[in-house]
Amino acid sequence: MATKVEGFNFEQRHGKARVRVARVWRNKSDNIHSMVEWNVSISLLSDCVSSYVRDDNSDIVATDTMKNTVYVKAKECSEQLSAENFAILLARHFTSFYKQVTTAIPHDHGFKLGSEKHTAEVTVQKSGVLKLTSGIEGLSVLKTTQGKSGFEGFIRDQYTALPETRERMLATEVTALWRYSYESVSSIPRNPLYFTERYLDVKKSLANTFFGPPKEGVYSASVQGTLFQMAKAVLNRFPDISSIQLKMPNIHFLPVNISSKENTIVKFNDDVFLPTDEPHGSIEASLSRFWSKM
Repeated sequence: MATKVEGFNFEQRHGKARVRVARVWRNKSDNIHSMVEWNVSISLLSDCVSSYVRDDNSDIVATDTMKNTVYVKAKECSEQLSAENFAILLARHFTSFYKQVTTAIPHDHGFKLGSEKHTAEVTVQKSGVLKLTSGIEGLSVLKTTQGKSGFEGFIRDQYTALPETRERMLATEVTALWRYSYESVSSIPRNPLYFTERYLDVKKSLANTFFGPPKEGVYSASVQGTLFQMAKAVLNRFPDISSIQLKMPNIHFLPVNISSKENTIVKFNDDVFLPTDEPHGSIEASLSRFWSKM
């Protein structure tokens, strides 16, 4: 929100970025240990204009305090919870504990032993109004050939060299962001792992739609067509998700043919490829219900 300062419109926020925290929960009854690792960034919208224009820091929440708060609140979590719930917990603390803070925006990146990351961003106002977005970064998926992917019928002109095909490798690294329909902190599900479970379900839905049935698969006429089917599958399956945005770069696998004047060294037989991610096709789109706001 802009503030009038010396005849200008002035907007500001401050926060702490890349606060890494790991939390372990140990269940003594069955000796099962659970662990999460989060990379937390916090941004506060607060009434501290005087620090910018009058050298008065009395309304600033120090960024070092924000960092320490992450560790304190992680310590206070006696039960395992989702990245989304932890972000909401932090946001509620900053908006209720400090009178100067009007809105808090924590952003969590969850680490895992795989290619992708679970992300979450919440915006919480003092009134309890909530905006909750979850996502996936770096979900690597690849569909081999054998008639499961092609690209044909596109515009051809004097600059076009790409041949049409019904037989190509389809590979991408999916980045997905989905917005939940919950509009207040009090309306979210009480299960502290609900959003972790929903994240896993969304990831499974995206992957299943990309690959199709295990035996016969599904043909992809383009990255664009596959992207749309993936986004539609998520909205059709999960009623509390109001919109989804997908980014799916087309990572190319080029056929390898190597020959010299004397002989053929490598003859391509739908088997040896050169992976290359630069340059790559850039495909992205969003899909939402008529009443939603992305």
